[in-house]
Amino acid sequence: MSTFNNVTVTKAANIYYDGKVTSRVVSFADGSTKTLGIMLPGDYEFGTEKAELMEILAGDLTVKLPGSDAWQTIKGGDSFDVPANSKFQLKVSAVVDYCCSYLD
Repeated sequence: MSTFNNVTVTKAANIYYDGKVTSRVVSFADGSTKTLGIMLPGDYEFGTEKAELMEILAGDLTVKLPGSDAWQTIKGGDSFDVPANSKFQLKVSAVVDYCCSYLD
């Protein structure tokens, strides 16, 4: 899905790592949310309470998921799952455009 219809977008951005990672919340009528954002090159760690589906729309990164010592290469068009109540690490090598879906 390349567009979302009938949604509410929160104007204020979520800003992390001195502006190197930003996102905006998109809320749906069913109560679900997603964030759309950009990550500039750098190394990052994020924590999440809910499970997430991270869709990489464009760019390149590697991710180290909880419980793994291996780094996985992710490119535009790929996605990965993050379990609830966990932390994950990212190494962004080229500007990343992403969509994060929060799962119940």
